[in-house]
Amino acid sequence: MHHSPSPRKGRTGRPRSAETDHAILGATRAALVDLGWGGLTMSAVATRAGVAKTTLYRRWANKNELVVDAVAVLFDELELPDRGCLRADIEGVVLQFGALLARPETKTALMAVVAESTTDEALHERIRSAIVERQKRLVLLGRARAQERGELPADAPGEDGARTAARTMDLIFDVIAGAIVHRTLVSGEPVDADWGRDFTALFLGGLAGLDGQTGPDGRTDPDGRTGRPAGAGEHGDS
Repeated sequence: MHHSPSPRKGRTGRPRSAETDHAILGATRAALVDLGWGGLTMSAVATRAGVAKTTLYRRWANKNELVVDAVAVLFDELELPDRGCLRADIEGVVLQFGALLARPETKTALMAVVAESTTDEALHERIRSAIVERQKRLVLLGRARAQERGELPADAPGEDGARTAARTMDLIFDVIAGAIVHRTLVSGEPVDADWGRDFTALFLGGLAGLDGQTGPDGRTDPDGRTGRPAGAGEHGDS
């Protein structure tokens, strides 16, 4: 699933060129790697992208907005292929996310914009809407698939069930994204297949999962797939 950069409100005229947007966002990431946040200017980006500076300002009000969108399109590359079971789905997206954050352009841009957002509330909100909220689609899809397979219980009915599901989705996203960001950007360690497998076992089975390869219900599953015991309830908090 890919999204176009967030459009500026109140602008009229010729339709935006996707090719031009792509060139500008790529130039922004390259300039960040070479120049850093302090050295990045709209003029520098325009020069690298081969466009007029006015072209940038028709699309983005300032470099904060520009950098967030440059990062957001990278995260839109993340996908959740159906690999047959919840454990494999999680391992797959963990490895994708780790590989994305290992790229210099992603690492530099994300760290720069997050650091700047600590003193800029508008930038913080733009990160939330353009990156965080958009990527929660992966949790929504993965959880729905697991429920269809019977690996996770269905949501409880009514408003209480919806609120519980929303809180659960937020928590799942925070745990997975937080662990990978810390591993790659703070600890500086790789997210490889071994780490992805161990993280997924811990996430699904708790501490016992690292030894027993348990499923989300705590039951040991020798073939590495997750599942629910026969007769498990249809509803409940997940």
